[in-house]
Amino acid sequence: MRHVRIFDTTLRDGEQAAGGALTIDEKLEIGRQLARLKVDVIEAGFPFTSPGDFKAVELLSRELKGVEVAALSGFKREQIDATWEALSGAERPLLHIVISTSDIHLEHQLRERRESVIDMTREAVTYVRDKTDHIEFSAMDATRSDIGFVADVFSAAIEAGASIVNFPDTVGYAQPEEFGLMVRQIVEQTQGIEDVVLSVHCHDDLGQAVSNSLAAISEGAAQVECTINGVGERAGNAALEEIVMALRTRGDYFKADTRLSSVELARTSRLVSNYMGMVVPPNKAVIGSNAFAHASGLHQDGMLKERTTYEIMDPADVGVEESSIVLGKTSGRHAFRDKLERMGLELGETEFSNAFNAFKEIADRKKTITDRDLEAIIQNEQHRAFHQTFELVHVQVSTGTGSMPTATVKLRSDDGVEHSDASIGTGPVDAVYQAINRVVNVPNRLTEFSVSSVTEGIDAIGEVTIRIESDAKVFSGHGADTDILVASAQAYINALNRLLAGLGKEWTATLESNAAAAAVELSGV
Repeated sequence: MRHVRIFDTTLRDGEQAAGGALTIDEKLEIGRQLARLKVDVIEAGFPFTSPGDFKAVELLSRELKGVEVAALSGFKREQIDATWEALSGAERPLLHIVISTSDIHLEHQLRERRESVIDMTREAVTYVRDKTDHIEFSAMDATRSDIGFVADVFSAAIEAGASIVNFPDTVGYAQPEEFGLMVRQIVEQTQGIEDVVLSVHCHDDLGQAVSNSLAAISEGAAQVECTINGVGERAGNAALEEIVMALRTRGDYFKADTRLSSVELARTSRLVSNYMGMVVPPNKAVIGSNAFAHASGLHQDGMLKERTTYEIMDPADVGVEESSIVLGKTSGRHAFRDKLERMGLELGETEFSNAFNAFKEIADRKKTITDRDLEAIIQNEQHRAFHQTFELVHVQVSTGTGSMPTATVKLRSDDGVEHSDASIGTGPVDAVYQAINRVVNVPNRLTEFSVSSVTEGIDAIGEVTIRIESDAKVFSGHGADTDILVASAQAYINALNRLLAGLGKEWTATLESNAAAAAVELSGV
Protein backbone atom coordinates (compact mmCIF):
# COMPACT_ATOMS: atom_id res chain seq x y z
CA MET A 1 0.00 0.00 0.00
CA ARG A 2 1.27 3.44 -1.00
CA HIS A 3 1.07 6.03 1.79
CA VAL A 4 -0.99 9.14 1.05
CA ARG A 5 -0.37 12.16 3.27
CA ILE A 6 -3.42 13.95 4.68
CA PHE A 7 -2.93 17.71 4.82
CA ASP A 8 -5.82 19.07 6.90
CA THR A 9 -6.69 22.70 6.21
CA THR A 10 -9.86 22.93 8.33
CA LEU A 11 -8.30 25.65 10.49
CA ARG A 12 -7.18 27.73 7.51
CA ASP A 13 -9.22 27.16 4.35
CA GLY A 14 -12.08 25.61 6.31
CA GLU A 15 -12.40 28.65 8.55
CA GLN A 16 -12.77 30.81 5.44
CA ALA A 17 -16.30 29.43 5.07
CA ALA A 18 -18.82 32.23 5.47
CA GLY A 19 -19.88 32.35 9.12
CA GLY A 20 -17.33 29.73 10.15
CA ALA A 21 -14.91 31.85 12.20
CA LEU A 22 -13.32 30.14 15.22
CA THR A 23 -11.86 31.49 18.43
CA ILE A 24 -8.25 30.70 19.32
CA ASP A 25 -9.37 28.27 22.03
CA GLU A 26 -11.67 26.50 19.57
CA LYS A 27 -8.84 26.27 17.04
CA LEU A 28 -6.59 24.73 19.67
CA GLU A 29 -9.18 22.13 20.68
CA ILE A 30 -9.85 21.20 17.05
CA GLY A 31 -6.08 21.08 16.43
CA ARG A 32 -5.59 18.65 19.29
CA GLN A 33 -8.41 16.48 17.97
CA LEU A 34 -6.86 16.51 14.49
CA ALA A 35 -3.61 15.34 16.08
CA ARG A 36 -5.53 12.47 17.73
CA LEU A 37 -6.98 11.72 14.31
CA LYS A 38 -3.36 11.42 13.15
CA VAL A 39 -3.46 13.67 10.13
CA ASP A 40 0.01 14.26 8.70
CA VAL A 41 -0.23 18.05 8.46
CA ILE A 42 -2.42 20.65 10.19
CA GLU A 43 -2.54 23.98 8.38
CA ALA A 44 -3.13 26.34 11.30
CA GLY A 45 -3.82 29.62 9.49
CA PHE A 46 -2.60 32.53 7.37
CA PRO A 47 -0.53 34.61 9.87
CA PHE A 48 -0.03 37.70 7.71
CA THR A 49 -3.78 38.33 7.26
CA SER A 50 -4.63 39.23 10.88
CA PRO A 51 -3.21 39.39 14.42
CA GLY A 52 -5.72 36.70 15.42
CA ASP A 53 -4.46 34.27 12.80
CA PHE A 54 -0.86 35.06 13.78
CA LYS A 55 -1.58 34.24 17.43
CA ALA A 56 -3.46 31.07 16.50
CA VAL A 57 -0.61 29.75 14.35
CA GLU A 58 1.91 30.67 17.04
CA LEU A 59 -0.12 28.87 19.75
CA LEU A 60 -0.81 25.72 17.70
CA SER A 61 2.82 25.54 16.60
CA ARG A 62 3.87 25.54 20.22
CA GLU A 63 1.15 23.21 21.58
CA LEU A 64 0.66 20.52 18.93
CA LYS A 65 3.05 17.58 19.07
CA GLY A 66 3.61 14.62 16.78
CA VAL A 67 2.20 16.38 13.73
CA GLU A 68 3.50 18.79 11.09
CA VAL A 69 2.09 22.30 11.46
CA ALA A 70 1.76 24.42 8.32
CA ALA A 71 0.94 28.05 7.71
CA LEU A 72 0.08 29.79 4.46
CA SER A 73 2.03 32.74 3.11
CA GLY A 74 2.11 34.97 0.10
CA PHE A 75 5.34 35.20 -1.92
CA LYS A 76 6.54 38.60 -0.61
CA ARG A 77 9.34 38.70 1.94
CA GLU A 78 7.37 40.54 4.63
CA GLN A 79 4.63 37.91 4.33
CA ILE A 80 7.14 35.07 4.58
CA ASP A 81 8.85 36.69 7.60
CA ALA A 82 5.57 37.03 9.50
CA THR A 83 4.58 33.47 8.66
CA TRP A 84 7.88 32.02 9.81
CA GLU A 85 7.81 34.06 13.03
CA ALA A 86 4.43 32.52 13.92
CA LEU A 87 5.35 29.02 12.71
CA SER A 88 8.94 28.53 13.79
CA GLY A 89 8.06 27.06 17.22
CA ALA A 90 6.54 23.91 15.70
CA GLU A 91 8.25 20.52 16.01
CA ARG A 92 8.07 20.13 12.23
CA PRO A 93 7.05 23.44 10.59
CA LEU A 94 5.87 23.52 6.97
CA LEU A 95 5.88 26.94 5.32
CA HIS A 96 3.35 27.06 2.50
CA ILE A 97 3.80 29.63 -0.29
CA VAL A 98 1.15 30.37 -2.92
CA ILE A 99 1.40 32.19 -6.27
CA SER A 100 -1.25 32.38 -9.00
CA THR A 101 -0.50 30.81 -12.39
CA SER A 102 -3.67 31.16 -14.50
CA ASP A 103 -3.77 33.87 -17.14
CA ILE A 104 -6.99 35.28 -15.65
CA HIS A 105 -5.26 35.70 -12.28
CA LEU A 106 -2.07 37.07 -13.82
CA GLU A 107 -4.00 39.69 -15.77
CA HIS A 108 -6.56 40.79 -13.18
CA GLN A 109 -4.94 39.99 -9.82
CA LEU A 110 -1.13 39.88 -10.02
CA ARG A 111 -0.82 41.98 -13.19
CA GLU A 112 2.37 40.14 -14.02
CA ARG A 113 3.72 38.21 -17.01
CA ARG A 114 4.41 34.48 -16.91
CA GLU A 115 8.16 35.02 -16.92
CA SER A 116 7.88 37.20 -13.83
CA VAL A 117 5.89 34.52 -11.99
CA ILE A 118 8.70 31.99 -12.54
CA ASP A 119 11.23 34.51 -11.19
CA MET A 120 9.02 35.32 -8.15
CA THR A 121 8.61 31.60 -7.44
CA ARG A 122 12.34 30.98 -7.50
CA GLU A 123 13.09 34.02 -5.34
CA ALA A 124 10.39 33.24 -2.74
CA VAL A 125 11.37 29.59 -2.30
CA THR A 126 15.04 30.50 -2.10
CA TYR A 127 14.26 33.05 0.60
CA VAL A 128 12.28 30.49 2.61
CA ARG A 129 15.06 27.93 2.14
CA ASP A 130 17.26 30.00 4.44
CA LYS A 131 14.69 29.47 7.22
CA THR A 132 13.55 25.86 6.67
CA ASP A 133 13.97 22.97 4.27
CA HIS A 134 10.29 21.95 4.59
CA ILE A 135 8.55 24.10 1.99
CA GLU A 136 5.32 23.67 0.07
CA PHE A 137 4.66 25.64 -3.08
CA SER A 138 1.13 26.02 -4.51
CA ALA A 139 0.14 27.22 -7.98
CA MET A 140 -3.17 29.00 -7.38
CA ASP A 141 -5.89 28.32 -9.98
CA ALA A 142 -3.72 25.63 -11.55
CA THR A 143 -6.60 23.86 -13.34
CA ARG A 144 -7.36 27.00 -15.38
CA SER A 145 -3.68 27.51 -16.15
CA ASP A 146 -1.56 26.33 -19.04
CA ILE A 147 -0.28 22.95 -17.81
CA GLY A 148 3.10 23.41 -19.44
CA PHE A 149 3.50 26.72 -17.64
CA VAL A 150 2.52 25.19 -14.26
CA ALA A 151 5.12 22.46 -14.85
CA ASP A 152 7.74 25.14 -15.50
CA VAL A 153 6.77 27.00 -12.30
CA PHE A 154 6.91 23.74 -10.31
CA SER A 155 10.29 22.92 -11.81
CA ALA A 156 11.61 26.32 -10.68
CA ALA A 157 10.19 25.82 -7.18
CA ILE A 158 11.74 22.34 -6.85
CA GLU A 159 15.09 23.60 -8.10
CA ALA A 160 14.97 26.37 -5.48
CA GLY A 161 14.26 23.89 -2.66
CA ALA A 162 10.52 23.15 -2.40
CA SER A 163 9.84 19.74 -0.87
CA ILE A 164 6.13 19.69 -1.81
CA VAL A 165 4.40 21.11 -4.88
CA ASN A 166 0.64 21.53 -4.75
CA PHE A 167 -1.66 21.47 -7.79
CA PRO A 168 -4.97 23.04 -6.68
CA ASP A 169 -8.36 23.20 -8.34
CA THR A 170 -8.93 26.54 -6.64
CA VAL A 171 -12.38 27.26 -8.06
CA GLY A 172 -13.65 23.68 -8.38
CA TYR A 173 -13.66 23.82 -12.17
CA ALA A 174 -12.13 20.50 -13.20
CA GLN A 175 -13.83 17.16 -13.76
CA PRO A 176 -12.33 13.88 -12.48
CA GLU A 177 -11.06 12.43 -15.74
CA GLU A 178 -9.76 15.83 -16.80
CA PHE A 179 -8.11 16.47 -13.43
CA GLY A 180 -6.45 13.06 -13.46
CA LEU A 181 -5.01 13.82 -16.92
CA MET A 182 -3.70 17.18 -15.69
CA VAL A 183 -1.92 15.51 -12.77
CA ARG A 184 -0.42 12.93 -15.13
CA GLN A 185 0.88 15.74 -17.37
CA ILE A 186 2.39 17.52 -14.36
CA VAL A 187 4.18 14.31 -13.38
CA GLU A 188 5.48 13.86 -16.92
CA GLN A 189 6.56 17.48 -17.52
CA THR A 190 7.90 18.71 -14.16
CA GLN A 191 11.64 18.39 -13.67
CA GLY A 192 12.58 16.86 -10.31
CA ILE A 193 9.00 15.83 -9.47
CA GLU A 194 10.23 12.36 -8.50
CA ASP A 195 12.19 13.86 -5.60
CA VAL A 196 9.30 15.76 -3.97
CA VAL A 197 5.73 15.18 -2.80
CA LEU A 198 2.99 16.02 -5.30
CA SER A 199 -0.09 17.39 -3.55
CA VAL A 200 -3.58 18.38 -4.69
CA HIS A 201 -6.13 20.75 -3.20
CA CYS A 202 -9.66 20.57 -4.61
CA HIS A 203 -12.70 22.76 -4.09
CA ASP A 204 -16.27 21.55 -4.42
CA ASP A 205 -17.98 24.21 -6.55
CA LEU A 206 -19.25 21.57 -9.00
CA GLY A 207 -19.43 18.78 -6.43
CA GLN A 208 -16.28 17.01 -7.67
CA ALA A 209 -13.72 17.78 -4.95
CA VAL A 210 -13.51 14.25 -3.53
CA SER A 211 -13.67 12.60 -6.96
CA ASN A 212 -10.93 14.88 -8.28
CA SER A 213 -8.74 14.17 -5.25
CA LEU A 214 -9.13 10.42 -5.70
CA ALA A 215 -8.43 10.71 -9.44
CA ALA A 216 -5.20 12.54 -8.58
CA ILE A 217 -4.16 9.80 -6.15
CA SER A 218 -4.66 7.25 -8.91
CA GLU A 219 -2.26 9.30 -11.05
CA GLY A 220 0.45 9.46 -8.40
CA ALA A 221 -0.43 12.32 -6.04
CA ALA A 222 1.01 11.53 -2.60
CA GLN A 223 -0.77 14.22 -0.56
CA VAL A 224 -4.34 15.53 -0.51
CA GLU A 225 -5.41 18.78 1.11
CA CYS A 226 -8.87 18.53 2.61
CA THR A 227 -11.11 19.57 5.50
CA ILE A 228 -13.36 17.93 8.06
CA ASN A 229 -16.95 17.81 6.77
CA GLY A 230 -15.72 19.46 3.56
CA VAL A 231 -16.04 22.95 5.11
CA GLY A 232 -14.40 25.84 3.34
CA GLU A 233 -14.59 28.77 0.96
CA ARG A 234 -17.81 28.92 -1.13
CA ALA A 235 -19.01 25.32 -1.64
CA GLY A 236 -16.17 23.99 0.48
CA ASN A 237 -13.22 21.65 0.08
CA ALA A 238 -12.74 17.96 -0.44
CA ALA A 239 -14.15 16.14 2.60
CA LEU A 240 -11.35 14.46 4.55
CA GLU A 241 -13.52 11.66 5.89
CA GLU A 242 -14.74 10.68 2.42
CA ILE A 243 -11.23 10.52 0.97
CA VAL A 244 -9.85 8.53 3.90
CA MET A 245 -12.65 5.95 3.89
CA ALA A 246 -12.67 5.66 0.09
CA LEU A 247 -9.00 4.70 0.19
CA ARG A 248 -9.49 2.35 3.14
CA THR A 249 -12.64 0.70 1.79
CA ARG A 250 -11.36 0.40 -1.79
CA GLY A 251 -7.73 -0.41 -1.12
CA ASP A 252 -8.07 -3.08 -3.79
CA TYR A 253 -8.65 -0.32 -6.34
CA PHE A 254 -6.43 2.55 -5.18
CA LYS A 255 -3.59 0.47 -3.70
CA ALA A 256 -3.11 3.37 -1.27
CA ASP A 257 -4.03 4.26 2.31
CA THR A 258 -3.49 6.90 4.98
CA ARG A 259 -2.18 6.63 8.53
CA LEU A 260 -5.32 8.14 10.03
CA SER A 261 -7.05 6.70 13.09
CA SER A 262 -10.44 6.57 11.41
CA VAL A 263 -12.27 5.76 14.65
CA GLU A 264 -11.83 9.46 15.53
CA LEU A 265 -13.68 10.66 12.41
CA ALA A 266 -17.19 10.91 13.87
CA ARG A 267 -15.99 12.75 16.98
CA THR A 268 -13.89 15.17 14.92
CA SER A 269 -16.81 15.83 12.62
CA ARG A 270 -19.11 16.67 15.53
CA LEU A 271 -16.51 18.98 17.08
CA VAL A 272 -16.01 20.97 13.87
CA SER A 273 -19.74 21.09 13.20
CA ASN A 274 -20.51 22.38 16.68
CA TYR A 275 -17.79 25.03 16.79
CA MET A 276 -18.37 26.31 13.26
CA GLY A 277 -22.15 26.18 13.59
CA MET A 278 -22.45 24.20 10.36
CA VAL A 279 -24.83 21.27 10.57
CA VAL A 280 -23.75 18.07 8.84
CA PRO A 281 -26.49 16.93 6.40
CA PRO A 282 -28.05 13.59 7.43
CA ASN A 283 -27.14 12.04 4.07
CA LYS A 284 -23.49 13.15 4.28
CA ALA A 285 -21.24 10.26 3.27
CA VAL A 286 -19.37 8.47 6.08
CA ILE A 287 -20.37 10.71 9.01
CA GLY A 288 -23.95 11.86 8.30
CA SER A 289 -26.59 10.66 10.77
CA ASN A 290 -28.11 8.50 8.03
CA ALA A 291 -24.81 7.04 6.79
CA PHE A 292 -25.40 3.81 8.74
CA ALA A 293 -29.18 4.06 9.16
CA HIS A 294 -31.44 1.63 7.30
CA ALA A 295 -35.13 2.37 6.71
CA SER A 296 -36.06 0.16 3.75
CA GLY A 297 -37.74 -3.08 4.77
CA LEU A 298 -35.71 -5.02 2.21
CA HIS A 299 -32.43 -3.53 3.43
CA GLN A 300 -33.37 -4.08 7.07
CA ASP A 301 -34.08 -7.74 6.41
CA GLY A 302 -30.68 -8.14 4.74
CA MET A 303 -28.89 -6.23 7.50
CA LEU A 304 -30.40 -8.42 10.19
CA LYS A 305 -29.20 -11.51 8.38
CA GLU A 306 -25.73 -10.25 7.43
CA ARG A 307 -24.48 -6.68 7.88
CA THR A 308 -22.33 -6.66 4.75
CA THR A 309 -25.36 -7.15 2.50
CA TYR A 310 -25.98 -3.41 2.68
CA GLU A 311 -22.95 -1.89 4.41
CA ILE A 312 -19.52 -1.54 2.82
CA MET A 313 -18.00 0.03 5.94
CA ASP A 314 -18.18 -1.02 9.57
CA PRO A 315 -19.64 1.95 11.51
CA ALA A 316 -17.21 1.24 14.35
CA ASP A 317 -14.34 2.04 11.96
CA VAL A 318 -15.42 5.69 11.79
CA GLY A 319 -16.36 6.00 15.45
CA VAL A 320 -20.08 5.31 15.15
CA GLU A 321 -21.27 2.90 17.83
CA GLU A 322 -23.44 0.75 15.58
CA SER A 323 -25.75 0.73 12.58
CA SER A 324 -29.35 1.66 13.20
CA ILE A 325 -32.52 0.08 11.94
CA VAL A 326 -34.90 3.01 11.55
CA LEU A 327 -38.46 1.83 11.83
CA GLY A 328 -40.85 3.48 9.42
CA LYS A 329 -43.64 2.70 7.02
CA THR A 330 -41.42 0.53 4.80
CA SER A 331 -40.13 -1.63 7.66
CA GLY A 332 -41.14 -5.29 7.68
CA ARG A 333 -42.11 -7.76 10.39
CA HIS A 334 -38.52 -9.02 10.72
CA ALA A 335 -37.15 -5.58 11.62
CA PHE A 336 -40.10 -4.87 13.91
CA ARG A 337 -39.67 -8.13 15.82
CA ASP A 338 -35.89 -7.62 16.10
CA LYS A 339 -36.41 -4.14 17.51
CA LEU A 340 -38.88 -5.37 20.11
CA GLU A 341 -36.49 -8.12 21.16
CA ARG A 342 -33.65 -5.58 21.53
CA MET A 343 -35.96 -3.56 23.77
CA GLY A 344 -36.70 -6.65 25.86
CA LEU A 345 -40.35 -6.82 24.76
CA GLU A 346 -41.72 -10.30 24.21
CA LEU A 347 -45.14 -10.70 22.62
CA GLY A 348 -47.23 -13.67 21.65
CA GLU A 349 -48.06 -14.10 17.98
CA THR A 350 -51.49 -12.50 18.25
CA GLU A 351 -50.20 -9.58 20.30
CA PHE A 352 -47.30 -9.19 17.89
CA SER A 353 -49.59 -9.10 14.84
CA ASN A 354 -51.85 -6.54 16.47
CA ALA A 355 -48.89 -4.42 17.53
CA PHE A 356 -47.34 -4.62 14.05
CA ASN A 357 -50.61 -3.50 12.44
CA ALA A 358 -50.84 -0.60 14.91
CA PHE A 359 -47.20 0.29 14.17
CA LYS A 360 -47.90 0.37 10.42
CA GLU A 361 -50.87 2.67 10.92
CA ILE A 362 -48.79 5.06 13.01
CA ALA A 363 -45.82 4.85 10.61
CA ASP A 364 -48.01 6.08 7.74
CA ARG A 365 -48.45 9.32 9.69
CA LYS A 366 -45.08 9.65 11.41
CA LYS A 367 -41.70 9.73 9.64
CA THR A 368 -39.64 8.05 12.33
CA ILE A 369 -40.76 5.70 15.08
CA THR A 370 -38.70 6.03 18.27
CA ASP A 371 -38.30 3.57 21.13
CA ARG A 372 -40.77 5.59 23.20
CA ASP A 373 -43.25 5.44 20.33
CA LEU A 374 -42.89 1.67 20.27
CA GLU A 375 -43.37 1.45 24.01
CA ALA A 376 -46.56 3.49 23.67
CA ILE A 377 -47.82 1.26 20.86
CA ILE A 378 -47.08 -1.93 22.78
CA GLN A 379 -48.63 -0.55 25.95
CA ASN A 380 -51.69 0.41 23.98
CA GLU A 381 -51.99 -3.13 22.62
CA GLN A 382 -51.42 -4.69 26.01
CA HIS A 383 -54.32 -2.65 27.35
CA ARG A 384 -56.40 -4.31 24.63
CA ALA A 385 -55.34 -7.82 25.61
CA PHE A 386 -58.74 -8.63 27.19
CA HIS A 387 -62.02 -9.12 25.28
CA GLN A 388 -62.81 -6.14 23.05
CA THR A 389 -66.54 -5.48 23.17
CA PHE A 390 -66.12 -2.34 21.12
CA GLU A 391 -63.59 -1.16 18.57
CA LEU A 392 -63.21 2.43 17.43
CA VAL A 393 -63.84 2.61 13.68
CA HIS A 394 -64.17 6.34 13.09
CA VAL A 395 -64.16 9.62 14.98
CA GLN A 396 -64.72 13.07 13.56
CA VAL A 397 -64.77 16.34 15.48
CA SER A 398 -65.85 19.83 14.53
CA THR A 399 -64.75 22.63 16.81
CA GLY A 400 -63.37 26.15 16.83
CA THR A 401 -63.82 29.66 18.15
CA GLY A 402 -67.45 30.65 18.27
CA SER A 403 -68.73 27.17 17.43
CA MET A 404 -70.16 24.34 19.50
CA PRO A 405 -67.85 21.28 19.69
CA THR A 406 -69.53 18.36 17.90
CA ALA A 407 -68.31 14.78 17.55
CA THR A 408 -69.44 11.85 15.41
CA VAL A 409 -68.25 8.34 16.26
CA LYS A 410 -68.60 4.92 14.73
CA LEU A 411 -67.95 1.84 16.87
CA ARG A 412 -67.93 -1.83 15.88
CA SER A 413 -69.21 -4.30 18.45
CA ASP A 414 -67.81 -7.80 18.81
CA ASP A 415 -70.67 -9.24 16.73
CA GLY A 416 -69.52 -7.19 13.75
CA VAL A 417 -72.36 -4.64 13.90
CA GLU A 418 -71.41 -0.98 13.51
CA HIS A 419 -73.03 1.67 15.70
CA SER A 420 -72.87 5.40 14.95
CA ASP A 421 -73.94 8.44 16.91
CA ALA A 422 -73.11 12.09 17.46
CA SER A 423 -73.15 14.57 20.30
CA ILE A 424 -72.12 18.03 21.40
CA GLY A 425 -69.90 18.81 24.38
CA THR A 426 -68.15 21.52 26.32
CA GLY A 427 -64.99 20.76 24.32
CA PRO A 428 -63.85 18.37 21.58
CA VAL A 429 -62.90 15.54 23.97
CA ASP A 430 -66.13 15.91 25.93
CA ALA A 431 -68.10 15.79 22.65
CA VAL A 432 -66.30 12.56 21.68
CA TYR A 433 -67.03 10.97 25.05
CA GLN A 434 -70.69 12.03 24.98
CA ALA A 435 -71.08 10.49 21.51
CA ILE A 436 -69.48 7.24 22.69
CA ASN A 437 -71.75 7.20 25.73
CA ARG A 438 -74.80 7.44 23.48
CA VAL A 439 -73.70 4.21 21.78
CA VAL A 440 -72.44 2.25 24.78
CA ASN A 441 -74.97 3.60 27.29
CA VAL A 442 -73.32 2.36 30.45
CA PRO A 443 -73.40 4.67 33.48
CA ASN A 444 -69.91 5.83 34.44
CA ARG A 445 -68.06 8.89 35.66
CA LEU A 446 -64.76 10.16 34.29
CA THR A 447 -62.49 10.68 37.30
CA GLU A 448 -59.10 11.27 35.69
CA PHE A 449 -57.84 12.41 32.30
CA SER A 450 -54.12 12.72 31.50
CA VAL A 451 -52.44 13.54 28.19
CA SER A 452 -48.72 13.63 27.37
CA SER A 453 -46.43 13.73 24.34
CA VAL A 454 -44.28 10.63 23.85
CA THR A 455 -41.62 12.44 21.83
CA GLU A 456 -40.87 15.93 20.54
CA GLY A 457 -42.01 17.30 17.22
CA ILE A 458 -45.22 18.14 15.44
CA ASP A 459 -45.80 14.50 14.52
CA ALA A 460 -45.23 13.17 18.05
CA ILE A 461 -47.42 10.39 19.39
CA GLY A 462 -49.73 11.58 22.14
CA GLU A 463 -50.63 9.26 25.03
CA VAL A 464 -53.92 9.56 26.88
CA THR A 465 -54.61 7.76 30.16
CA ILE A 466 -58.00 7.95 31.86
CA ARG A 467 -59.91 6.44 34.76
CA ILE A 468 -63.65 5.95 34.95
CA GLU A 469 -65.78 4.85 37.87
CA SER A 470 -68.92 2.69 37.80
CA ASP A 471 -70.66 1.08 40.79
CA ALA A 472 -67.73 2.08 43.02
CA LYS A 473 -65.28 0.25 40.73
CA VAL A 474 -62.45 2.04 38.88
CA PHE A 475 -61.37 1.11 35.34
CA SER A 476 -58.37 2.57 33.53
CA GLY A 477 -57.93 3.13 29.82
CA HIS A 478 -55.01 3.99 27.56
CA GLY A 479 -54.72 5.31 24.02
CA ALA A 480 -51.83 6.40 21.80
CA ASP A 481 -51.97 8.13 18.42
CA THR A 482 -50.49 11.08 16.54
CA ASP A 483 -53.99 12.62 16.75
CA ILE A 484 -54.73 13.41 20.40
CA LEU A 485 -58.51 13.23 19.86
CA VAL A 486 -58.18 9.74 18.40
CA ALA A 487 -55.96 8.76 21.35
CA SER A 488 -58.62 10.16 23.72
CA ALA A 489 -61.35 8.10 22.03
CA GLN A 490 -59.16 4.98 22.17
CA ALA A 491 -58.50 5.48 25.87
CA TYR A 492 -62.21 5.84 26.65
CA ILE A 493 -63.15 2.79 24.58
CA ASN A 494 -60.36 0.87 26.31
CA ALA A 495 -61.72 1.77 29.75
CA LEU A 496 -65.29 1.00 28.75
CA ASN A 497 -64.26 -2.41 27.40
CA ARG A 498 -62.78 -3.21 30.79
CA LEU A 499 -66.01 -2.16 32.44
CA LEU A 500 -68.18 -4.10 29.97
CA ALA A 501 -66.10 -7.25 30.36
CA GLY A 502 -67.66 -7.64 33.81
CA LEU A 503 -71.24 -6.95 32.74
CA GLY A 504 -71.60 -9.69 30.11
CA LYS A 505 -75.09 -10.57 28.80
CA GLU A 506 -76.87 -8.05 31.04
CA TRP A 507 -75.31 -5.21 29.09
CA THR A 508 -75.81 -6.91 25.69
CA ALA A 509 -79.57 -6.98 26.20
CA THR A 510 -79.50 -3.29 27.10
CA LEU A 511 -77.54 -2.48 23.94
CA GLU A 512 -80.04 -4.37 21.73
CA SER A 513 -82.92 -2.55 23.41
CA ASN A 514 -81.26 0.81 22.86
CA ALA A 515 -80.56 0.03 19.21
CA ALA A 516 -84.21 -0.92 18.63
CA ALA A 517 -85.39 2.30 20.30
CA ALA A 518 -83.02 4.35 18.15
CA ALA A 519 -84.34 2.67 15.00
CA VAL A 520 -87.93 3.54 15.95
CA GLU A 521 -86.90 7.13 16.66
CA LEU A 522 -85.15 7.46 13.29
CA SER A 523 -88.09 5.95 11.38
CA GLY A 524 -90.35 8.68 12.75
CA VAL A 525 -88.11 11.55 11.70
